[in-house]
Amino acid sequence: MKTLIGLLIMILAMSSSNVNSGSVYAFKMKSIDGKEVSLSSFKGKKILIVNVASECGFTRQYKDLETLSKTYKDKLVVLGFPTNDFGGQEPGTNEEIQGFCKKNYGVSFPMFSKISVVGKLQDPLFKFLSSKDLNGVVNDAPKWNFCKYLIDEKGMVIKFFPSSVNPMSKDIVELL
Repeated sequence: MKTLIGLLIMILAMSSSNVNSGSVYAFKMKSIDGKEVSLSSFKGKKILIVNVASECGFTRQYKDLETLSKTYKDKLVVLGFPTNDFGGQEPGTNEEIQGFCKKNYGVSFPMFSKISVVGKLQDPLFKFLSSKDLNGVVNDAPKWNFCKYLIDEKGMVIKFFPSSVNPMSKDIVELL
């Protein structure tokens, strides 16, 4: 019996030490037009996950996100996740958000349904992205719109960038 208990304790210790071995590939999200998208469909490319909003002082970053997406399309995909968590700056419906992004910024990178990225209703993806216990690297939740998480080609978190870091900055581009 002692041996069995010891074995169980060892197994539990090993599994808890691997909590951060997960990747974003475990998540399936709803696209802005309601289709389920497995993030594993982006395997082999880096991913820049960004929480976005249409009525924010950083909204102009959509232009640079689109430039980044087109410039590095062979090795990077940008994913936009609208949220109304900060100052009510994304009040629109998914349809309105999609129309705004296409009309004003020519957004062609994948956009997803509006979600919560912080708080009690925080989406599990952003819970994973913002917890070092889960992702092994980053312990930063978005503090405003246009925060960015860079993910490697295997679905592992590399780095967090706050809103103030422009998508085309060398801080991001040099990691691609």
